[in-house]
Amino acid sequence: MPVFAANLTMMFNEWSFLDRFDAAAEAGFTAVEYLFPYEAPPEAIAERLARNGLQQALFNLPPGDWAAGERGIAALPGRFEDVKSDVERALDYAAATGVQRLHLMAGLADPSDERATACYRRSVAHAAGRLAEKGIDLLIEPINGRNMPGYFLNDFGIAERLIDELALANLKLQFDIYHRQILHGDVAMALRQLLPVTGHIQIASVPSRHEPDGEELNYPYLFEEIDRLGYAGFVGCEYTPRGGTLDGLAWFKPFARS
Repeated sequence: MPVFAANLTMMFNEWSFLDRFDAAAEAGFTAVEYLFPYEAPPEAIAERLARNGLQQALFNLPPGDWAAGERGIAALPGRFEDVKSDVERALDYAAATGVQRLHLMAGLADPSDERATACYRRSVAHAAGRLAEKGIDLLIEPINGRNMPGYFLNDFGIAERLIDELALANLKLQFDIYHRQILHGDVAMALRQLLPVTGHIQIASVPSRHEPDGEELNYPYLFEEIDRLGYAGFVGCEYTPRGGTLDGLAWFKPFARS
């Protein structure tokens, strides 16, 4: 049975950030993820995890200046020193939370730009190497251009080839089913092909990015397929509730911690 991680950036927004850990646990989740933890002290997050018996499934390395429109800096020329310092900052939070996988955002850059490609490969190699010293996997995620126009890593095939070419044992794919469906479709076959290099899965309905209970994708079938394939990682619920978070959890009740 999949182990679902509530995404506390998108879900449980009726609560303040730290109180979302309590609310997620009360709703039956055993794991959480979020985009960024950096506005809260690592010790405070660790306390909420321990208090609620929650596992930290995933979070992102710092993305640059998010408020100014940056969506990662790994592919941006001239930002390698920032990448290195961001890895160290993330490792402080990893040590506090016990997380075993971190996502490195590529940033907004032209995929055909050779300088951007070289910068991205260098950043990924450095981050993966540093995280490997701590027993942590580095994840890379293709993101569709409808939600994030101009994102550098926008193709699952390119991500697969990079993972193969760099041949780093802790470099994995973040397989977001929502992004996969929009970019390429063929979700079930892609899961079968890419599961050996997949370190994390995320879900949402398509096209609305709401609860995984309708629209284009048959999630009950996909959950069974994930089990059949033997996936042992987390499935992150990276969706925006249609209304109140708790009102939209009927799909989750069969999986909830009692």
